[in-house]
Amino acid sequence: MKTIKMAFGLYVLLFLCISACKTSPEQTKVFTQADFPAPPKAPKKPQIFTNHGYQRSDDYFWLKDKSNPETIAYLKAENAYADTVMASTKGLQKTLFEEMKGRIKEEDQSVPSLDNGYYYYSRQEKGKQYSINCRKKGSLDAPEEVILDQNKMAEGKPAFIFGGFEISDDNNIMAYVSNTTGSYAEYELKFKDLRTGQELPDKIARMAGGITWAADNKTVFYNVPNAALRSHRIYKHVLGNPSDALVYEEKDELFNAYVGRSKTKKMIAIYATSFTSSEAYLLPADRPNDEFKSFLPRQKDIQYGIDDYLDRYFITWKDPKNKNQKVYEAPKQGYEDRSKWKEIIAHDPKAKIEGIEVFEKYMVVTKRVNGLLEMNVREIASGATKTVNFPEPVYTAYSNGTPEFTSTKFRYSYTSLNRPTTIYDYDMVTNQATKLKEREVPSGFNADDYEVKRLWAVAKDGVKVPLSIVYKKGMELNGSNPCLLYSYGSYGYSTDANFNANVFSLVNRGFVYAIAHIRGGSDLGEQWYEDGKLQKKMNTFTDFIACAEHLIKEKYTSSSKLAINGGSAGGLLMGAVTNLRPDLFRVVVAEVPFVDVINTMLDSSLPLTTQEYEQWGNPNVKKDYDYMMTYSPYDNLKKANYPAILATGGLNDSQVGFHEPTKWVAKLRDLKTDNNILLLKINMDSGHGGATGRFDYLKEEAFNFAFILSQMGISN
Repeated sequence: MKTIKMAFGLYVLLFLCISACKTSPEQTKVFTQADFPAPPKAPKKPQIFTNHGYQRSDDYFWLKDKSNPETIAYLKAENAYADTVMASTKGLQKTLFEEMKGRIKEEDQSVPSLDNGYYYYSRQEKGKQYSINCRKKGSLDAPEEVILDQNKMAEGKPAFIFGGFEISDDNNIMAYVSNTTGSYAEYELKFKDLRTGQELPDKIARMAGGITWAADNKTVFYNVPNAALRSHRIYKHVLGNPSDALVYEEKDELFNAYVGRSKTKKMIAIYATSFTSSEAYLLPADRPNDEFKSFLPRQKDIQYGIDDYLDRYFITWKDPKNKNQKVYEAPKQGYEDRSKWKEIIAHDPKAKIEGIEVFEKYMVVTKRVNGLLEMNVREIASGATKTVNFPEPVYTAYSNGTPEFTSTKFRYSYTSLNRPTTIYDYDMVTNQATKLKEREVPSGFNADDYEVKRLWAVAKDGVKVPLSIVYKKGMELNGSNPCLLYSYGSYGYSTDANFNANVFSLVNRGFVYAIAHIRGGSDLGEQWYEDGKLQKKMNTFTDFIACAEHLIKEKYTSSSKLAINGGSAGGLLMGAVTNLRPDLFRVVVAEVPFVDVINTMLDSSLPLTTQEYEQWGNPNVKKDYDYMMTYSPYDNLKKANYPAILATGGLNDSQVGFHEPTKWVAKLRDLKTDNNILLLKINMDSGHGGATGRFDYLKEEAFNFAFILSQMGISN
């Protein structure tokens, strides 16, 4: 279920570089379950649930309790079994790890970004897992000031996540957040005096990650999650004060509350948002003791966002008639009178407005057109608009965020399936882009060695669904090529064709790598998203099946050579399509999969459940329950032949509980009638994103790829 905002699991991808494999894949025996001792078998402890007059028996509900020693023992047994089965691939895993590591420039540095008189950047040192955060005052030639060394913070910790930092307006105090649980939902907030390098005694033990300074250099606003990890309260902390004031509480369980500050630095905003509605509360940044004021009361199915400007606001607006958003401007004085609002960018049913970035003289508008991101630069005074041009037919481009309101340049990144991420500064006066940095590949990479295409599959209802693919040039389309097909397809998150350095360990071994841009994401606009949620969720799964069938029909691969992969809500996708068409796939890798849909969505005490009724439906309502039962992977398992399957999880996962893949595998073991390998691998130290260090992450990825390759009979 549930995705993460900060990193997109294992598929918020490293935009790193790649090298060609120097050896041809060697075909070897494909091991089956019969080649190993019997796998662990979880005891059945039936629990009966009655909903809407139906009875469900759940034999493995008990595996939800990680405080139960029997649960931990079972997880350890599954991990040991996975290691036993994968022992013969240890050499391959090491080779894959070294390939992936070889595409990383171990000693690297981000492009410095100017913010309030300082250039901020991070750098990585050889052999170290985490970044070092630095700044220079006034000039890139100034002495370096190390403000945080994440490696020191992570010493001795099995997991470590750095959630970011914010600096006070006088540049003296840093507020920063981190955790050692591997969870992307709960953090600790600390403060550091950058003049002395000393930690301040102020500490917030549990918060949700968002921090916003007021203009007085001593007041910080932050958000706090409830027991179900819904960000529901905003507090105000004043340095040196032991007690914090509650300034906002969101009581509607469908809504989350966040706090942020405008690019102008003049406005602080609390946003209360659900998946379909929103409301903003504003406060002048130099008056932190005033009360937040609602900008416009929330209305059903209306979402809006506010960008502060000199004498006016710019407002992005979405309602049922304007699903792809439009943009208004409104005067600060008297904006409550809607007749004073002026539409400056009209709704376009063929172009979804992803967001706007407002500068003193320009507005950058990012749109999604025909599945691709487009950037328009609009002069605020005249309304004259120019489009930033991109050279390839399949790509993605996105804003990196430019802190300075007065800047006449904005920074963006460009990448494609065979183009490493390149960072540019775009001069909005001259309309010229300057290349700042391209990801280097120590092991070498030639983009022209690869073919990139966009294909269109025809879905069950006749809708055309795009696919993006990459493979080595010269590959013969004869149906014998192995293929990895990836997708996500939920929450309106688009699956862009980014450069994924790691997948070239497969591509260089003869694989086709494909991304299915299925409904449930918003790849083709907001309607694309709405046609893949709630009572239309089945479109997500049948779209993916259509994409797989199209790759087979066009002879890119065959069902005996097709591997599929997805994580989190993409893991739901893996479970659903495997139930619908187990004959279509050879290998399934489901990472932190949301597969126990009914049980999870009926348990309002679990993280993120109630607010997601607007995504999946509310199973307390019979109509929703009945529909969810048609696709819930755990509930639709039956006696049948299944593909080879690897399921992963994290013991500290706050988004998808470890018990979901665990129960799914336990039930699969009992029901499957085939002799294919079925593995469960649980990270006992981390959460939703798996291992947190940049090299430990690669080891997990190498394990996953070794599983895929071994099931294709490839051993080197």
